[in-house]
Amino acid sequence: MNLRKLATLAGVALFASCGDVALARGMKAFGAISLAHWTSIFSALLSPWVILGICLLLAFFVSYLSALSFADLTYVLPATSLGYIVMALLAKFFLHENISILRWTGILLIALGVGFVARGPALTLDHERSADLAGNVHHAPARGES
Repeated sequence: MNLRKLATLAGVALFASCGDVALARGMKAFGAISLAHWTSIFSALLSPWVILGICLLLAFFVSYLSALSFADLTYVLPATSLGYIVMALLAKFFLHENISILRWTGILLIALGVGFVARGPALTLDHERSADLAGNVHHAPARGES
């Protein structure tokens, strides 16, 4: 895997975790929203932290789509879950959240699972897909051909 692809995967994890933390920061400053007053969510959209969170999550989505274009979902999703570690660290030191030992244990288990998944191939190639990547063009048979 080349540097551009690794940077894309890192971007997915970083944009997602930073976007979630920015949204949490903005909504904590805004306060609780109830179903009875759900329209107040539109006021929250004016918060700079919420706007930043939305922009970061849009960057996440673009990076995620890019990653899915060159790797299998079963590789991309676990690889991007490294963002859970980043998110926990940001929540601890930026949002000053208390993270229990049970949660840290869960985060450690996620990191270990990512290590297992990352050892396999990023892309599963079947016969047709490997021919496409080699530059061979497949075409549908013309009418009457078998």
